[in-house]
Amino acid sequence: MKLTIRKNELNEAVQQAAKAVSSRPAIPILSGIKFEADHQGLTLTSSDTEISIQTFVPAEIDGEPIVRVERPGSIVLPARFMAEIVKKLPEDDIEFEQQGGFQVTIRSGATDIQMIGLDAEEFPVLPDIARQQVINIPGELLKNMIRQTIFAASTNEQTPILTGIQWQLQGGELKFTATDRHRLSTCSADLGAPESDKFAGIVISARTLNELSRIIPDSQEPVEIAAADNQVLFRIGRVLLFSRVLDGVYPDTSRIIPQEFKTEMEIDTRQLTEAIDRAYLMSREEKTNIVRIVTLGSGDIEISSSSTELGRVTEQMRVVRLDGDELRIAFNSKYMLDALRVIDSEKIFIGFNGSMSPIVIRPTDGDRQLHIILPYRTTG
Repeated sequence: MKLTIRKNELNEAVQQAAKAVSSRPAIPILSGIKFEADHQGLTLTSSDTEISIQTFVPAEIDGEPIVRVERPGSIVLPARFMAEIVKKLPEDDIEFEQQGGFQVTIRSGATDIQMIGLDAEEFPVLPDIARQQVINIPGELLKNMIRQTIFAASTNEQTPILTGIQWQLQGGELKFTATDRHRLSTCSADLGAPESDKFAGIVISARTLNELSRIIPDSQEPVEIAAADNQVLFRIGRVLLFSRVLDGVYPDTSRIIPQEFKTEMEIDTRQLTEAIDRAYLMSREEKTNIVRIVTLGSGDIEISSSSTELGRVTEQMRVVRLDGDELRIAFNSKYMLDALRVIDSEKIFIGFNGSMSPIVIRPTDGDRQLHIILPYRTTG
């Protein structure tokens, strides 16, 4: 293998590929990135067996030469070193030359690096995913849907299925659901996409979706998604991200969503977020995160938290609308803040059915989000 490549394009490709490299790889070769050059350009591939990323640097971009391949070939080079060294090389052009065996020379200006690579033939083959059933989602929309649900996914590996987000495509509408059994977040978007049994209820790891979100640019450029029985493929420009689909049956969460409420309120999102954030500082010191809301006869609400070490914080707030029974309820303030911070609406609706029933939070502007938090039983 012998090639010359522009530094900026190589650096971008290496940084993208490095996202799929584990700090503790299952086998030594997965600590590296596979470089594969032909006259079309340079392909970089990485994997940790759960996620694989492949990115392509073409020979030309908009008529400007980017990669010049004199001798095709392939080799695996250490990911961590490459991610650091490429951006520090002095010149805009970088030359790679494989002398024999797995020794590679990297040249840039007066810098000359001798490196031992690994046999590319030993690198795992990427899954072959048929692309007959494909959906397209604008990148910015997909990033927002991930942002609005991912925080509610479980981090407990003892229940692997809950560490992911469920995707359901029905009637042209795509719905995301995440829960850790203490809270639930859903959001949906109308894609006008055709029915696809491949997206009837697949569950994709939150870690995968977090990496995907970091790759997607802030634009309306579509992300192409194809699913097989146990794999899903995301195409973002010249980047491909492969991921396993989580095994197992996702719980039916529709049964826990209340449709009617004994107490309802509409309230300013920013003001409530800031008030609960102040109360959270006190509850965090107690290591309980418990904050209480009490309705007052004046139509206001009282938000409070306490710490045996520090004391108590109490704040009264005016609500836009308050209907129904009087209420005294306690909840995990961090869970509440996680939900409030992904709601872009100026005002929110909160529904209650008593001190031990789920709290329902949703925007008032028609945005297709819903968040549920289970309350705490307290003696205070």
